[in-house]
Amino acid sequence: MTTPTALATDEARRRLHELTVIDVRTPGEYAGGHLPGALNIPLDQIRRALPDIRHATGHGDVLVVCASGARSEDACKILAENGVTAATLSGGTGAWAADGHELHRLQGASRTSWGMERQVRLTAGVIVLLGLLLGLVVHPAFQLLSAGIAAGLVFSALTNTCGMAAVLARLPHNRPRAADLDKTLAALRNR
Repeated sequence: MTTPTALATDEARRRLHELTVIDVRTPGEYAGGHLPGALNIPLDQIRRALPDIRHATGHGDVLVVCASGARSEDACKILAENGVTAATLSGGTGAWAADGHELHRLQGASRTSWGMERQVRLTAGVIVLLGLLLGLVVHPAFQLLSAGIAAGLVFSALTNTCGMAAVLARLPHNRPRAADLDKTLAALRNR
């Protein structure tokens, strides 16, 4: 592969026509806006898509994209462990949009799904408030729930991982329909 480990948004835009772009966000996040021509293969489906991604590398370089760059780095590590070299987009789709580049949206998408980071913030906030409320009303031990979330957030920041996001990604609204993933993999094979 001739691309570096990470591409800046301007370089990725210039090379977009020669790259196979894989967006590893959830289907809802992808529908809300993605790089032109990007194929949606959620991070938890990367291993299933390995043969097709490997096939795509025979036709050009692979660029992996997510919202901020963390999930795409994880995907690149998984790919590298399996002999597939890929680059990530520095700053993800957030940086792409901030630099004034166009995001495509799925036609007929009736609602915009929340990004994973927003889902995590909501879930963490609700659990913290619930722990505090139950600690006041039911038993002070429920405040440990809030402390556990706080510890998880600190761990998440220190390790640049997010267990809550991994769990939320498995919810039905964040999962691709099997037919959609099969269609994406077929498109990847036909590149």
